[in-house]
Amino acid sequence: MQPNYKRFLGPVFSRARALSRRVIPPRQENIIGGKEGIQTFLEESVAIEAAQVVIPPEFNGKDYVTFLLHIDAEIEHGLMIQYLYAAYSLGGPQVPEANQATVSAWQETILGIAKEEMGHFVSVQNVLKLIGAPLHFERQDYPWDTPFYPFPFKLEPLTLSSLAKYVYAEAPESFLTSDDPIAKEIVATVNADVSNPNTVGALFSVLLQLIQDPDVIGDEIFQANTYPFQAKFDEWGRGYKGGARGNTQGGSPAGSPDVLVMPLASRDDAFNALNAIAEQGEDNTGTTDDPSHFERFLKIYTEMRGMTGVPFSRKLATNPYIQEDVEDPNSSPSEGQTDNSDPRDPITNPNAQQWGHLFNLRYRMLLNFLTHSFVLVDGLNVAGAMTPRGLIINSTFGEMYNLRAIASEMVKLPLNVGKGDKLAGPPFLIPYTLELPTGEHNRWRTHADLIQASGVLIDQMLSNSNIGHQRYLHALKEADAKLNQVIQDMLAVNA
Repeated sequence: MQPNYKRFLGPVFSRARALSRRVIPPRQENIIGGKEGIQTFLEESVAIEAAQVVIPPEFNGKDYVTFLLHIDAEIEHGLMIQYLYAAYSLGGPQVPEANQATVSAWQETILGIAKEEMGHFVSVQNVLKLIGAPLHFERQDYPWDTPFYPFPFKLEPLTLSSLAKYVYAEAPESFLTSDDPIAKEIVATVNADVSNPNTVGALFSVLLQLIQDPDVIGDEIFQANTYPFQAKFDEWGRGYKGGARGNTQGGSPAGSPDVLVMPLASRDDAFNALNAIAEQGEDNTGTTDDPSHFERFLKIYTEMRGMTGVPFSRKLATNPYIQEDVEDPNSSPSEGQTDNSDPRDPITNPNAQQWGHLFNLRYRMLLNFLTHSFVLVDGLNVAGAMTPRGLIINSTFGEMYNLRAIASEMVKLPLNVGKGDKLAGPPFLIPYTLELPTGEHNRWRTHADLIQASGVLIDQMLSNSNIGHQRYLHALKEADAKLNQVIQDMLAVNA
């Protein structure tokens, strides 16, 4: 991992060591040793929570919280992308008819969890906005390993082994250290695949302690006037309440949690938001009946164990990428591809390459729209019937659907022409920058630039008689033309 991260994580490493020495039971009544065991557990808990976090000397309290929130944002972003890739890999004509409904339900469940990770990612930006800190939409590219990232970033089709990592990442300590045979199997599988699997509990433990301490962050740091600029559930929830949307197969169990998009106005709001994010991932302690990410992944894992030999996933590439520098066969645009710790599959099929370029471009557009939404407020610089903020949020959702549509095509295309049976997958290449320029005029111009680049690529694809789904490409080009016209009108009004 980068030294500029590692050198400042001493307080979190210390908390991780303390937490790892404590076995957290799922229920108090299950503590070995009865009342004596309960007392020991409570004393250890109090000691860990009360232990002062020593902030590194190059930070003040607010700056260090910002640093930790940036790490958390990368974790949420990275998990979301890996879960999406795993979900996209499910299904296909090779799935026996008797298993198709089950596999479809798994896909819905994992897509639902990915949506909730998106909510976590956005809510972390709200916390950063509230305290006047830089927003952070980046993520690590494979195969970097950052402490408290549960495992190195890896795009791979869903298998029992990869699913074990997802269960592990979301599991409470009480499960991982229990005598449950499935828990032991999962821990053994993950340890065999990942040299140093991490958990994020220590990161949240430190964050929650620091953000509620007025000696670390004064009350004046929390800026309620940022509320109009923050993401809100009525803008971003869009029918996802209680896992209701995208659940036609009933994959997400009844009572699945809301997508958490929480606007904030105070210290308590920030604490509650981070605490809710932590709880939605791990198994809860009985305070709510909402099924956690851990419980839903474990349910899929248990079902999958009983389907040995069923080809429920497509043979997708692992860490797919499009090689850019033809002069250097080892080159790749991915910043993290500096060693051979994980396989990386280059996409050499020309048709899949074109779809991959389009996917990466639309992924960048989505992230740019999301970034822009945090500097806009309703009612300002209105041009026409829609506010700029409404237009940006609507465009963000549009790109989510575009990524799903493009990925659905890529998972059917050969990775290589006439070589092997692997299929291409969406590359999810992180852009060279997610910084937007200063000034509204320049920000809108950036969106127009990417629409223009997309138009050139779409024209090239439409001229390729071997490219399928041309109706979708024509529709995408038409939608882009309408959006670009609105942007040009706005630029003219505000010139």
